[in-house]
Amino acid sequence: MDDPDAKNGNPMRRGDPGGVDLAALESLCRAHAHDGPGDAAHDPAHVARVVATARRLAVAEGARPDIAIPAAWLHDCVHVPKDSPDRPRASRLAADRASDLLAGWGVDPGAIAEIAHAIQAHSFTAGIPPRTIEAKVVQDADRLDALGAVGLARCLALGGAMHRPLYDIDDPFCECRPPDDARSSVDHFHTKLLHLAGTMQTATARAEALRRTEYLQGFLDELRREIER
Repeated sequence: MDDPDAKNGNPMRRGDPGGVDLAALESLCRAHAHDGPGDAAHDPAHVARVVATARRLAVAEGARPDIAIPAAWLHDCVHVPKDSPDRPRASRLAADRASDLLAGWGVDPGAIAEIAHAIQAHSFTAGIPPRTIEAKVVQDADRLDALGAVGLARCLALGGAMHRPLYDIDDPFCECRPPDDARSSVDHFHTKLLHLAGTMQTATARAEALRRTEYLQGFLDELRREIER
């Protein structure tokens, strides 16, 4: 029999206050996952990839999908530009917005608090330690998307959109100066991307992050060969 609450946009199962129709909740989250145009690295495709990765990690690591998956869908539901002074607050703003949405949909307050924490803790900039396996899964899923082929494409696309050169012509690989990702896209590899594998919270994500980091290092090695001839 069809669930009348799901049809009416309420993901809470009738007669089961603690139960959630995850498919219905996902449908609502998907509709509110992205506000505005975003940027070259934070678009609806990014959100969909993070959700797919979070789903796989949740299975592998035994995380609750009713917490991890809504958090993954809504982790970027408030967009703050990368160069905005409010950027460190972006995950908190998204968590607040997600909490309002989830409350309006009748989600249990305890679950809302766990989802909000996972959203807050996903951000690299915010520096909030994840205290639950669900928050660890969402943080890992988001960071994995900054690595490998997709991560490379996102880095270069965002660098181009922000009018940053590919590399500093005088010191392309930051060998004689501290890296500064405001200076070039390659600098961003050294300030963040090459170090992400060491920040992974779960064993499953750590193994995948190491593989994807090798891909990024291979790109840098080839770039060095081509520009230093």
